[in-house]
Amino acid sequence: MSSKEYPKFSATISCYKNDNPKDFETAFLSIYNQTIRPDEIIITVDGPIPSELEQVVSRFELEFQAVILRSVQNNGQGMAHALAVTYAKYDWIAIMDADDISVPDRFEKQLSYVAEHPEVSIVGGQIEEFIGTTDNVVGKRICPEEDKEVKKYLKKRCPLNHVTIMLKVSDVLKAGNYQTWHFNEDYYLYCRMLLEGASFHNLPDTLVYVRVGEEMYKRRGGWKYFKSEAKLQKWMLSHKIIAFPRYCVNVAIRLCVQVLMPNWLRGFVFQKLFRK
Repeated sequence: MSSKEYPKFSATISCYKNDNPKDFETAFLSIYNQTIRPDEIIITVDGPIPSELEQVVSRFELEFQAVILRSVQNNGQGMAHALAVTYAKYDWIAIMDADDISVPDRFEKQLSYVAEHPEVSIVGGQIEEFIGTTDNVVGKRICPEEDKEVKKYLKKRCPLNHVTIMLKVSDVLKAGNYQTWHFNEDYYLYCRMLLEGASFHNLPDTLVYVRVGEEMYKRRGGWKYFKSEAKLQKWMLSHKIIAFPRYCVNVAIRLCVQVLMPNWLRGFVFQKLFRK
């Protein structure tokens, strides 16, 4: 299939004050140096950033014509993506995190699927988690592939690896775009898109290498994180996405993993039970 048959698309990557400039540079270049390059790359600067990171952002604006969108204050990654979705010139937009690495043919694989399945709303893929370098893979998060299985999995856990997704902008806006929900803006968006009749798909391929470590597991624990997850489960129950027994099971599991487990054990559970 010729690249001329692929739809034009945007890609977006956000950064904030705590991002590592070198990792951000690596992440950006991984979406620029693709077998099919984005027609537009949007960098959302989420609040004030230090000078070293600002230098990297400015260089990408000058050298690669990246579009820079800025927020006066830090509003969180979800709202940064919402800003990019609203601004994007094209009806497809790829999401990227500031410290991960996309494989060189990520977009080509996703666009190939989009071209053959125009009904799809989101195309994601698998991730491999690494520490230090991509040679040191410590886990792989496998998500279901077909639409029916993705929607079934959504009733238990978030069914897509957010850092891998390519979104149809019109369907995202139809569902209300990204909205604030502590650490769950992506899951909340998928639920609303489900209610709007969206179609989901995950490719079987690893599309992104994701940096992990102790800090990641800390972010996935604590009362604040649990309350956010429990509140989302209650919202899913009220909108008839899940039934009451599934709601009880989901909340109980999250209470055990996110609140009752120490951080070292949570890390073990995520790597050994929730990963391959």
